[in-house]
Amino acid sequence: MTGRWFVVVNPISGGGKGLGDFPKISHLLRENGIEHDPAFTEHRYHATELTVEAVNRGYRRIIVVGGDGTLNEVVNGLFIQKQCEPKEILLAVIAVGTGNDWVRTFGIPRNYSAVVRAIKEGYSYLQDVGKVTYTESSYEQSRYMANVAGLGFDAYVIKIFNHLKLKGYKGKWLYLYSLLKGYFSAKPAGATIEVDGKTIYKNLLFSLAVGICRYNGGGIQQLPRAVANDGLLDLTIIRPVHWWHVVFRVTRLFNGKIYSIGHVNHAQGKVVKILSTPNMPLETDGELQGGTPVTISVVPQAIRIVVTKEFALSE
Repeated sequence: MTGRWFVVVNPISGGGKGLGDFPKISHLLRENGIEHDPAFTEHRYHATELTVEAVNRGYRRIIVVGGDGTLNEVVNGLFIQKQCEPKEILLAVIAVGTGNDWVRTFGIPRNYSAVVRAIKEGYSYLQDVGKVTYTESSYEQSRYMANVAGLGFDAYVIKIFNHLKLKGYKGKWLYLYSLLKGYFSAKPAGATIEVDGKTIYKNLLFSLAVGICRYNGGGIQQLPRAVANDGLLDLTIIRPVHWWHVVFRVTRLFNGKIYSIGHVNHAQGKVVKILSTPNMPLETDGELQGGTPVTISVVPQAIRIVVTKEFALSE
C-alpha cells in the first residue's frame, strides 16, 4: 500500500461539498496517475479511526478531503497508531471545508486542479504540532492540533457556529453572525498564563489563541508571526476590549497587524499553561474540547505535509 494514497473524505464538510465534489476530485487524481482508495467518514472521530486502520494496513500516504476539523482528526490518528513515526506518513489536504484556515499558511490552493498538481509534484514540509492537555467532565484528556487552539471568545464563536450548522443554516454570513453573537456571549475570566515556567499574564482574559500556523476564524491572521516549523508556539492574548476598538480596526485582523490593536499582546514559547476562574472553554482546530486548566506543548517537526513547489522553494 506504500505507493497508493488513502483518501479520507468528510461528506458533510463545506455544507456537503465533500460528497458533491469528490467525483471531480477523484477524476483529477486518476488523470494525474495518483492511485487512491477513498473512505467516507460517518460520525465524529471516524476520520481518526480510518487513519489508524489505514496505517495499520500499510498506507503511508493520506489525502484529507475536508476542512480543518477533518485534518485534526487525521493528525490525531497519526499519533494514535504505533506502526511508524507520524512524520513517516505523507499527508496532503484538499480543502472543501468552511474556514479552511490551515491551508492558508502554506499557500495551498483551493483550486482542485492546482492542489492535485501539488500532490503529484510531491514537495513536502515538516510541520510542528501542538499537544493539548485539557479538562473535560473533570478528567484530564489530550489531543493534538495542527493549526490553532483558542480559549474564551474563540471557543464561544465555534460553539455558536456549530450549533447553527447543525440546525441547517448555511452561508458566508454564518461566521460573521457567530462572531458578533460570540462577542456578547463571552465573559472575561481571571486567568494566569505561564510560558516555559514563567508567568507572563495574570489578569482578566477575553481570548487566547495558541498555535502553530497563522490563520483562524475563516481568514483572520490571529497569529501573524507564527512559523510552522520553528519549534515554538505563538500566543495572541486579548484583554477585555470594547467593541469599537475592533470595529474601527477590523482590517488589522486580516492584514497581519493585529498586534497594533490596543489590548492585544504577543508571546512565544514551547510550553503554555492556562488556569482560569471560572473555567474557560477550549477549541482546537475549530472543534470544542472541554476547557481549563489547559497545557499546550510543541512537538517539533512532527508531521510531513504536501506543499506547493513555490512554498517549498521559498523556505
